[in-house]
Parts: sequence; C-alpha cells; structure tokens
Amino acid sequence: MAERMGFFTDTSICIGCKACEVACKEWNDVPDDGFVFRATSYDNTGSLGADTWRHVAFVERPRPAGEEGDGLEGWLMSSDVCKHCTHAACLDVCPTGALFRTEFETVVVQADVCNGCGYCVPACPYGVIARREPDGRAFKCTMCYDRQLGGLEPACAKACPTDSIQFGPLDELRARAEERVTSLHEQGRTEARLYGASPDDGVGGDGAFFLLLDEPEVYGLPPDPVVTTRDLPQMWRWAAGAALSLTGAVALSFLGASAGRGLLGRGSGR
Repeated sequence: MAERMGFFTDTSICIGCKACEVACKEWNDVPDDGFVFRATSYDNTGSLGADTWRHVAFVERPRPAGEEGDGLEGWLMSSDVCKHCTHAACLDVCPTGALFRTEFETVVVQADVCNGCGYCVPACPYGVIARREPDGRAFKCTMCYDRQLGGLEPACAKACPTDSIQFGPLDELRARAEERVTSLHEQGRTEARLYGASPDDGVGGDGAFFLLLDEPEVYGLPPDPVVTTRDLPQMWRWAAGAALSLTGAVALSFLGASAGRGLLGRGSGR
C-alpha cells in the first residue's frame, strides 16, 4: 500500500477564482453544469454534484465587530470536494464494487461498474455523491487517481494560484495545517480551526480536510459528520434475531397445530 495522500484546503487564502473547478472539469472531462446565474450569489455552480467535483463556495456574512468596514458584508470562500473518508459509508452500501479504495487510500467510483442504484447518495454524510442524468450513474472526485498513478498532483491543486489547495502525504498535511492554525491565532485570527483533520471524528478523519474561518455550518458542512452505516451491524443482528424468533414461533405454532390434530384423530377413533 502506498502512502496515504490527501488534500488540505486553506480557505483563509482562497480568492474564489474557480481555477480549481475549471482544471477539474478539463482534466476529468466533467460536463458543464449549466452555468446557472443565481441572483443570490456570484457562485454559478451552487454545490458539489455529479458534474461538479470541485466547488468554490462564496459565503457572504457580516464582518465581525472591530474589523475594518464594520457593518459591511464580507466574504468567505472555500473550495469544497469529496472528503475521501477514512470510514466511507458509500463503500459499505455499494452492491457492485463500483466504489473502491485505492492504494493511496482515496475513494473512487468506477463508472463502468456502477449500476445506478443510488445507494451511495444518501449514505454520504457530506452530500457529495450524485447521479448523472440520464443514465443515473454516480460520479464524484477521484483525487485525480490517474494523475497520482503517474506521479502528478491532482489538477485542482496544480491550478490553484495561491496554494489554498495543497496535496501530499496526509500526515504531513495535518502537521502543516496545525502550524498554519497556530500562526493565524498568533495573528489574532482566533476563529481559525481545522475541519475533518482529526482521526477521532465521526468518520475517522477525512482524506480531504479544511482550515475554516467560521463554524462548519456557515460553509454548508455538517458540524459532526458520522458514518451513516455505523448502526448496520447492530441492525443486521436485530433483524437476524427477529427472524429467528419468528421462525421459532411459526415452528411452535405448527407443532401445536399438529399435536392438536393428532389428539382429535385419536378421539374420533374410539
């Protein structure tokens, strides 16, 4: 197994240029998603989906008190992507093996194996995976698996002009991210925090994690993601126990009915 690779996205230096979105689409031949203008935002892609594997979110918010320009709206920008979870529920529910974990510990969908069942869509705690119309197959970020096999960094990281998207061995990225948070805190940016970096979180840590400048919900991220299939083993045990109980009850009922018929038969023969 190769060293685990990942993304560290430092939102504090994202400028919202969307170069990562374009590079991702060009390299992976991802179709356009309509280029819809939304009157509420400058963001024309809206969210991650089957045709948007990298999405730069534009989040408007009031400036914190004390900052220059009090009362004016400020911007948070963040390039979102599949998290490549350590414990990936999408892998648990895929019936065909279309989803698999690579030697780099990333999670990839094989489109030619996907049967379009859609089980992976609700299984994802981040709402990343989606199905593409009209054939219904699922698609998402592969962390440019083909480029990694060739010793190249993913297209989005290569195209990022500010190094907001950093790619490399996951352990090194985590150490670098901790140093960055410490540096920002020393500069007075105490709101800086890491999201998805801890192996002790609900999904065992993410292969793509983030430095945020506000609560996760502000960026449209779940505050406490969990493996959605975590209760499946217990549910299967309950189901098996219920099935055994039902089978036992049916058997006892059948035996009771048979015994009753036997007694009736002996009584009528007297």
